[in-house]
Amino acid sequence: MSGSTTANACPECGGGLTADGDETLCSDCGLVVGADRIDRGPEWRSFEDDDRNRKRTGAPLTRSRHDRGLSTEIGSGSRSRLTGRKRRQVARMRREHNRSQISTKVERNQVYGFTEIRRLVSALSLPQSVRDGACSLFRSAQKEDLLRGRSLEGFAAATTYAACRVNEVSRTIDEIGSVARADRDEFKAAYGALNRELGLPVGPIDPREYLPRFASKLDLGSAVERRARELASEGRDANVFGGRDPSGVAAGCLYTAACELDNDLTQKEASGVADVSPVTLRSVFQALCEMD
Repeated sequence: MSGSTTANACPECGGGLTADGDETLCSDCGLVVGADRIDRGPEWRSFEDDDRNRKRTGAPLTRSRHDRGLSTEIGSGSRSRLTGRKRRQVARMRREHNRSQISTKVERNQVYGFTEIRRLVSALSLPQSVRDGACSLFRSAQKEDLLRGRSLEGFAAATTYAACRVNEVSRTIDEIGSVARADRDEFKAAYGALNRELGLPVGPIDPREYLPRFASKLDLGSAVERRARELASEGRDANVFGGRDPSGVAAGCLYTAACELDNDLTQKEASGVADVSPVTLRSVFQALCEMD
């Protein structure tokens, strides 16, 4: 009889107890001390040649859906087994079912806005925390009636950028604007309304947040990135970066570090990765040189 002996003793003879399947019994006298008849496994069986997924647990709750992911869907996996009349009937049921899930204009706007946010997050390879945070901000903006007269696409881009700022994910306005379906004015107007009315907990962007990504794009070594981080910290302490674009400061620190370590990096390459002008890059470079 196989099993693992427990630390308790048999109440009849004092022998050791052994767990065998769903029973606990004495290995000396055979007394069944306890039994657990509850089958905690699934009620279905699966076979190797059966490609059907019998699990019915469903997806977890998510903030990126207007209904938190609780609504059901009429699938289309068995359409080939239906007759023409039945297939048309199921198609009508699916269409009416989808319509019933969106009953108000607010929900319709949420579906469109959340879909746009998920597209932006996917295009920019942003984490799930940014996606959920952007959807929560979009929902809050709706409750405060900030969307009236403004672009849904602009608010989708603005909430995505705000979520990046809150979660300390380094993305510039230009990077998000390049994949957004809103123009720059709509984007800035929506972000201004969010920041003004909701009081977003965001502060100035630390240029050091951009360093790992910019260094990777420029194929710079860890030594250059480490020296650029030191320059960024020294410049912040000396207060020489006031009023400058954080992404431009990061590019300037990388260029300065590359020059110090005799790394082949041009001003055009460094400014291009941060989407700033070479003039901005040179002003950061000069400020760092004068600091020494």
